[in-house]
Amino acid sequence: MADSAIARKTLLGKDASGNSFVTYEHGVFERALEMVYNKTRNATYYNYLKAGIDNVVGPTGAILDYSLEYYTLDDVRLGPEFIYLYLSTGLAKYKTAADTLRQQLQTHPRNNAGGFWHRSTYKNQMWLDGLYMQAPFYAQYTALFQPTNTTAFADIVHQFDLVEKNVRNATTGLLKHGYDESRATVWADDATGACPEVWDRALGWYLMALLDVLDYFPPSNPGVATLKGYFIRAVAAVKRAADPTTGGWWLVMSKPDRAGNYIETSATAMFVYAMLKGIRMGYISKADYFPTAEKAYKLLLAKYVVPDKNGLLNLEGTVSVGSLGSNGTFEVCATLQYLK
Repeated sequence: MADSAIARKTLLGKDASGNSFVTYEHGVFERALEMVYNKTRNATYYNYLKAGIDNVVGPTGAILDYSLEYYTLDDVRLGPEFIYLYLSTGLAKYKTAADTLRQQLQTHPRNNAGGFWHRSTYKNQMWLDGLYMQAPFYAQYTALFQPTNTTAFADIVHQFDLVEKNVRNATTGLLKHGYDESRATVWADDATGACPEVWDRALGWYLMALLDVLDYFPPSNPGVATLKGYFIRAVAAVKRAADPTTGGWWLVMSKPDRAGNYIETSATAMFVYAMLKGIRMGYISKADYFPTAEKAYKLLLAKYVVPDKNGLLNLEGTVSVGSLGSNGTFEVCATLQYLK
């Protein structure tokens, strides 16, 4: 899959006109290359990762195609790769770029409870996606460069506290996509501010965020037990929600039997990641979770990883996008483009 993405010149950080662009997709892809390189030690992956980052970081460390005032958490997803390259090369420009994103978190708009807005254009809204975009970087940066900053570690835990309080369904244990503290947006519940549905990929981002943040928390920090508890409770709910026939997960998890819904592969892959890493880190038991993860993984390989006419691999069955920028209803979620 990595070789196929490289062959297609996927997300090198420049568009067809040669202009730099920063996206969370870029950050997620670079993270994947980092993990593949760390496993294989094949320099092809490291070099492609570095070339992509160098297309968005100038020689002095300025992040190209970046505006602080836009205040989107999505931009922060590139932060871990800035740190990764700083640690592997020692070049100051990557630390400068990471410092810029850390500064964004200092001034990023927050709701009255202290939760980061997902973006300046989504006032008072917290989305599960945003936890994955900012929290692993926030935790890693703090652990490496500000290890005694207990306020920062507490702030990271607070972001998770807020979504657990406002979007978790007490009956199913599943977390909805997001909430609006002000109740001003069209989809916000009058009582809770939460959106109507559980979107699978948002919950996938959330589980991965919890796991990746825990990699950087000091073991003695009281937030560790809190974050582990959130992960254990949420992953148990995800396991219960698996489709018993296929082993995958529905795009709109709160309406699994509704017409128009389908088994969606990006979140299925995220849930596999979460279960396998949770097992490896000792947070959940192999006996309880490995069969579920293995069944879903085999489903992805057998049905959805498909070669094209050139022998390059595609992952089919992935929703193209999911956003609370509209009305948040099932009809909007389930009719988003299914990618082949």
